[in-house]
Amino acid sequence: MDIKTIVNTENYPLSDQEFQSACHQTLNRTGVIVMRHFLKPEIVELIRREGEDKKHRAYFCRQEHNVYLTPSDEDYPADHTRNRLVVSSKGCITDDVIPANSPLRTLYDSEVFRDFLCRVLDETSLYEYADPLSSINLHYAETGQELGWHFDNSSFAITLMIQEPEEGGAFEYVGGMRDADKGEMNFEGVEKILNGDIRPEKLKMDAGTLVLFRGRNAIHRVAPVEGSRTRMLTVLAYNSEPGIALSESARMTFFGRLE
Repeated sequence: MDIKTIVNTENYPLSDQEFQSACHQTLNRTGVIVMRHFLKPEIVELIRREGEDKKHRAYFCRQEHNVYLTPSDEDYPADHTRNRLVVSSKGCITDDVIPANSPLRTLYDSEVFRDFLCRVLDETSLYEYADPLSSINLHYAETGQELGWHFDNSSFAITLMIQEPEEGGAFEYVGGMRDADKGEMNFEGVEKILNGDIRPEKLKMDAGTLVLFRGRNAIHRVAPVEGSRTRMLTVLAYNSEPGIALSESARMTFFGRLE
């Protein structure tokens, strides 16, 4: 399977330098790029069917965590923004469950796609994870499930919407809410987010939409899903260096197993 059979390259000419430059500028300016109808409709349907077929192998969990995705800090009260808990609940199938002939794997491994990502993200190279679970994940969110407010530890995230829910499940974010490199956590601003005093930007993505997002300093969440249709989202995860595996504790937390 060739990438041209997967991606709508007429609208998204991944190898075109002007297009790459425009995407790079947009991401630097706004922190997010939304490419609607990035995948061709028949490819979206094929991946959706794969997801339905493999759903019985998904690891479903409910977790409480703070927005910084770190252990609690005893220097602050339990109800302080630093330690305040939110809830995330979802299911996930891992890279080793994704079929070998899936379009997701063709896209993930494509040199054309990786070169495009490198130029947009200011990365020299991108590499798959060294562990067998973390590179391609397909997430499921059913009625009432959500992804709580948080900041990413990584500098970028790449996602593909495969099936949008009937209602809810919007991606919500507020950019520039901290400066992780300087250690500025902006407790006051984050507290306003958690209390609902700041209205976030919202992205409601159709099936086939690719999103590039810088979430290290932008707080974000997925609102609770409503209705009977499962929200299905693929995460394509890369590293800037070869040979890197997700930590064992993170694998147990996210996937319920190490290999």
